[in-house]
Amino acid sequence: MGYQGQHTAHGFRTTASTLLHEQGFHSDMIERQLSHAERNRIKAAYNRAQHLPERRLMMQAWADYLDNLKNCADVIPFKRTG
Repeated sequence: MGYQGQHTAHGFRTTASTLLHEQGFHSDMIERQLSHAERNRIKAAYNRAQHLPERRLMMQAWADYLDNLKNCADVIPFKRTG
């Protein structure tokens, strides 16, 4: 990707979560994809949904988003100052 500078794996996860939420994906799918455990103990005990079909679509949308960034399709260039 040509990234230069410091960034952590957790930072990439945070970025992905934020952008997927902004693209309208449901929090349950995003949290499950990030392997986050359900905090509500009752819900965790009964809900075993994996949301696999929706997660596949979400991950394809994420891959398409990254491809567009790589190919500069959705990037607005900023003029360098100073």
